[in-house]
Amino acid sequence: MAEVRKKVVEDKYNTKSIKQSTSKKKEKVEKKTKEVSKKSKESKTEKKNLWTRFRIFCHGVKMEFDKVHWPSKENMIKYSIATIFFIIFCSLFFYAIDIVFAFIQSLF
Repeated sequence: MAEVRKKVVEDKYNTKSIKQSTSKKKEKVEKKTKEVSKKSKESKTEKKNLWTRFRIFCHGVKMEFDKVHWPSKENMIKYSIATIFFIIFCSLFFYAIDIVFAFIQSLF
């Protein structure tokens, strides 16, 4: 009988380690989701009064407000001038197109 040989595929890119690392990541994510769900259950049972919730909200707003990047006065002037010129250019462009189409329509 003929002997069937299996072709050995070489793992050129070491995919076994990638699969292992992804499985480890999945385990970590599952652990974190379990912890978060436990914390959320605990926090749902614990009711906070209106004033405490308002303070937490204000603290969150302040933290997000600190992350905002405000442009300097010079940049704001540059951006404003560029915007005004862009609006003027677009309005003149569309006005010119309107005149051209009106002229073409008047020919027929």
